Amino acid sequence: MADITVASKPTKKSKSVNIYNKDKKELMDIILIIFLVLYGLLIIIPFYNVVVSSFLTQREFLERSLILWPNNPTLESYATLFSEGRIFVGYRSTLLLLATGVPVNMLLTMSLAYGLGQNDLPGKKIILMMILFTMLFNGGIIPMFLVMRQLNLTNTIWSVVFASGVSTFNFILMRNYFMSLPESLMESARLDGASEWKILFRIILPLSKPIIATILLFYSVGRWNEWFNPMIFIRNPDLTVLQLVLRSIIMDAQMARQIQAQAGAIVEVDFFADGMRMAAVLVTMLPIMLVFPFLQKHFVKGVMVGAIKA
Repeated sequence: MADITVASKPTKKSKSVNIYNKDKKELMDIILIIFLVLYGLLIIIPFYNVVVSSFLTQREFLERSLILWPNNPTLESYATLFSEGRIFVGYRSTLLLLATGVPVNMLLTMSLAYGLGQNDLPGKKIILMMILFTMLFNGGIIPMFLVMRQLNLTNTIWSVVFASGVSTFNFILMRNYFMSLPESLMESARLDGASEWKILFRIILPLSKPIIATILLFYSVGRWNEWFNPMIFIRNPDLTVLQLVLRSIIMDAQMARQIQAQAGAIVEVDFFADGMRMAAVLVTMLPIMLVFPFLQKHFVKGVMVGAIKA
């Protein structure tokens, strides 16, 4: 005779436990939403203040203590900023650095990550340890400057390009992603007579769009914000990068503000120093902000896959 199993009815205690867990989850969701909203305001409010201040006049800035939006928006700060010509020199030099530096970064990182991702590479562990060692220690800026001067690269854009050719962090992400791909794809290509470069460019890279977009964004943002190496290696004013132009504009604005504060009404400056400074900040960060949304989907996927695979 077959056994008959009778399902027991949920007791009142189990129902109360489920209701308690549900209420607890809803409370944590509310706390998390409040925290994220406050954190978002901490990011949005300073950015909004920069945007509003760039459209203010000096008179309105001094008369009003709390400004949500200017009563008489003006483009005087932007007109003064672009009339100087320094900002165009900065854009030209930074775009030149992007056009030369990012392809070099990507080529070196992809080839290094693919080579050190092969299991049968002789001395792979030693090479990896030497590369990871650079994350903790480096030779410093003086040996780097001496090397660039000996190679006659100082005062050229190539000194900045080769000073940071490969990022160890980006290399690790890309290598981990390459190692997550099926080994059988590369083995079958080798059996068909494909070279390693052909495997890299015809098989590996088409399957690695997320990590390529991620590393491309990392290198692009890094090159766009680069200022220390150009300040050390370049003395030609025609090669001043955008961040150094922004630095000089901010310093000039601060100096003008100090002159106004010390001299009072005796000395008048023909531009709004704070407004020009905010306009310069907005102009320099806006292009990279417009690029990020198009790469965000691949960026998140690439970081997750590249960070999980060991």
